[in-house]
Amino acid sequence: MEILRVPDPVPTDVLAGLVEVLRDAVRDGASVGFVRVPAVPDAEQWWRRYLPGGWTWVATEDVRGSVRVVGTVSLRVDQPENAPHRAELTKLLVHRDSRGRGVASRLVAAAEGAAAVAGRTLLVLDTETGSPAEGVYERWGWHRVGTIEGYAVNPAGHVAGTTVFSKVLRASSAAAGG
Repeated sequence: MEILRVPDPVPTDVLAGLVEVLRDAVRDGASVGFVRVPAVPDAEQWWRRYLPGGWTWVATEDVRGSVRVVGTVSLRVDQPENAPHRAELTKLLVHRDSRGRGVASRLVAAAEGAAAVAGRTLLVLDTETGSPAEGVYERWGWHRVGTIEGYAVNPAGHVAGTTVFSKVLRASSAAAGG
């Protein structure tokens, strides 16, 4: 497995992989902004609008001589003027047939490391309340801030809450000038 930051412009094969991972996540019930599995052209358009303003990584694997995107995560770094130290971790998605192999932890580690190098010392995220992700983020050292009831409609059609997490990072010595 290799973790790569998505370049601008996004290569066609990487975009196709991002589309497949997004569609698989929504098909599996992930509450990531969609209530129905988006058609391929709609998912492509969504990614093209989403990628600017942030940093995105993909996890890739060689499958029978072809590179396949099996997961992704993003850091939204387009923060207000008074928040140059902050970023939001978003869209941590791992294809169902690649789960349980450390893909998510490697993606998050890459995002956290890049954030620290860039001097981002506070990360925030939200995830559906009651989802298995809550326990995963806590195991990775994220602090549960609180919940917001009735936050979004999930793909099952239910209004669900969201749980907000934060994590304080130490700025790396590269960002601190030494």
